[in-house]
Amino acid sequence: MERIAFQLQIAEGKRDDYREAHEAVPEWLETAYLDSDAQIERYSVFEADGTVFGVLELEDPEAFRGVMNESVAQSRWDGKMASILTDDEPVWLDEVYRLC
Repeated sequence: MERIAFQLQIAEGKRDDYREAHEAVPEWLETAYLDSDAQIERYSVFEADGTVFGVLELEDPEAFRGVMNESVAQSRWDGKMASILTDDEPVWLDEVYRLC
């Protein structure tokens, strides 16, 4: 099992829109993630002061990135989020420490 993380920025004044969108993430997007070869075990998104941090535990990070880059579901979601995020490309983060 691998762990990967990313960061995004919410556009000024769009924080409530971002949180509202994530109160009802569409089933078609979740299905695209879960039906992929990534074998996602856990996927959480955190937000503070307009900075979004996502962390996943999964078997195949490249399969997940493939869904994010190539799936129709992700493209639809990106369209919805385009006016909410400052950039639709996540910054992938390197893990530098893990306690357990």
